[in-house]
Amino acid sequence: MESPLPVVPAPSPNDSNHLFKHVVDSLPDGVYITDRERRIMYWNHAAEDLTGYNAEEVLGKCCADNILTHMDESGNVLCLSDCPLSRTMADGLPHRADLYLHHKSGHRVPVEVRVRPVWDGNGGVVGAVEIFSDNSRQRAMRERAKELAKFAFLDPTSQVGNRSYLQHQLSQHFEQYSKFGTAFGIILADLDEFKNVNDTYGHAAGDAVLVAVAKTLSNCLRASDVVGRWGGDEFLAILPGVTKQILAQVAEKFRRLVAQSTVPLESAQVHLTISVSAAMALPEDSPESLLKRADKLLYTSKHSGRDRVSS
Repeated sequence: MESPLPVVPAPSPNDSNHLFKHVVDSLPDGVYITDRERRIMYWNHAAEDLTGYNAEEVLGKCCADNILTHMDESGNVLCLSDCPLSRTMADGLPHRADLYLHHKSGHRVPVEVRVRPVWDGNGGVVGAVEIFSDNSRQRAMRERAKELAKFAFLDPTSQVGNRSYLQHQLSQHFEQYSKFGTAFGIILADLDEFKNVNDTYGHAAGDAVLVAVAKTLSNCLRASDVVGRWGGDEFLAILPGVTKQILAQVAEKFRRLVAQSTVPLESAQVHLTISVSAAMALPEDSPESLLKRADKLLYTSKHSGRDRVSS
């Protein structure tokens, strides 16, 4: 005979705050609530998981203090200007956007943001609630890392594909280009003055920087794109089915997102920039000639002042 189900009493009015917190903390999406001055009044468990910031670090602070430094696809920082939460405060309407937030550990995370106004009894806007969730690219990255590790194609430091994996992918894309004319391009990204990070803060800090950059670049890409560590402080991305213009736009997105990121170390916040090149594969190209052309463009970026794109 089955045991009877336990009887759960209905919550009393005094339990309403506890019940609210229990329910919202159980949600898989990040949730935070602000007052009219955009001070953060509530921060749920999923918000902690998605951002790396616990509630004690953010409660009472203004979201305009650039805690998450929301950026749009063009690399514009929104926390001090036209963010969805500000628009909701101004017009009392719901808003949504696809943005990149800055994780406490230094990398950028792509999120879908949905904002709703909070009204008082007289119909005035007294705050806003923002709900945000990763847009599945994070899950795709984790699955890809598992797959790469299985075939010894994973770079153990940056947790993206290693050089062997990238060489294999380049060969496959050239084969597809030769057979079916499937256009593709590559992006080379090299960290600026990375040696100074290792010399100043140590190699563990350098590894943390590599991880942050690898995650940020991965989060810029589609499921069909690949990115890996080409060697040292250099990353290579391969993008199929793109035009030269789109390739240059993605390269610029790489640059902007990294330039607006910092990596927290024990003794400092390290600001990063990268020099970038973008090159489309041509009918007469081989992997070697394409990489050589991208290398020359990267040299141009490096010797033109760094933190720029050449294509």
